Amino acid sequence: MNEEQIADVWMMFKEYCDKKQIEVVAEKYIDLLADYGVGDETFKEVIGTDIDLDNAISYYLDIDADSDYDEEEWDE
Repeated sequence: MNEEQIADVWMMFKEYCDKKQIEVVAEKYIDLLADYGVGDETFKEVIGTDIDLDNAISYYLDIDADSDYDEEEWDE
């Protein structure tokens, strides 16, 4: 899957999820994608699409969610 497909699927299903469970659902979605071989670089490209998805990706990639994502940080 590419970053656009990941975001599209998430946005489609998010509106049908229980709002109290969005955080858990987002984390499970990212875990599932990782299990199916989606790479870290693809996840980084998805950041900025949706706050709940961003938080799940940040958690998965162990990125500080409070700081702004800076691609240069990953190039070092």
